[in-house]
Amino acid sequence: MGELNVHGVRVPISYGEVSEEIWSALKTGRYEANEARRIPRAIRPGDRVLELGAGLGVITSIIAAIDDVRVWSFEADPQTVQLAKRVIDLNCNGNVDLSNGILAAGPPRKISFYQRADFWMSSGFVEQGPYERVIEITSRNVDAFIGKHGINVLVMDVEGAELELLQNAELPGIERVFLELHDHLYGLAGVQAITTAMARRGLIYDPRGSSGPCVLYSVDDGEREFDAEIAHAT
Repeated sequence: MGELNVHGVRVPISYGEVSEEIWSALKTGRYEANEARRIPRAIRPGDRVLELGAGLGVITSIIAAIDDVRVWSFEADPQTVQLAKRVIDLNCNGNVDLSNGILAAGPPRKISFYQRADFWMSSGFVEQGPYERVIEITSRNVDAFIGKHGINVLVMDVEGAELELLQNAELPGIERVFLELHDHLYGLAGVQAITTAMARRGLIYDPRGSSGPCVLYSVDDGEREFDAEIAHAT
């Protein structure tokens, strides 16, 4: 088995275990590069983090490396979970609980998950393109999980499912939400709906941790320090 270094994370994956497109992104450092740069601004020491959409566990490992952080991570694709487990076992120090499944707003229900060769395109949207097979997964209630584990940060990369979840979940005790928007699936109206839903919960668009479709929403934590990187970008 080979091993790659992706954003400082050791990834024990060989050629042929992922699609050509994903292999190329891993080799060149394009894989989740924007998320890797921004996620440290969303997570603070001592946070209790729920991650929805673990992928290969690269972002999971970056989160878990922050002091005194505890992570509960979910990935819907059963094949990808096996790869992510390798990455997490190699990079993390027992502070990550990885599960195969889906958390959603409301009572448990059957969700059709469309598995694609490029696993980052696998989703609950049949219209997203050709798929290899469909998997029926029974969801778990996201609010109940947040409450049970005292989660205060939500990280999401769930290929469009964020729209329904963020519109309908209560998100008790959540101080920060970091997610990748998928406007190609729900348009700018969907982006506006997410921002409106976040505002109802006291979570405000936070430019300190946002870049393009990777967006951070935070509770208002008062006056902010001067950020040279953001100032330069503007």
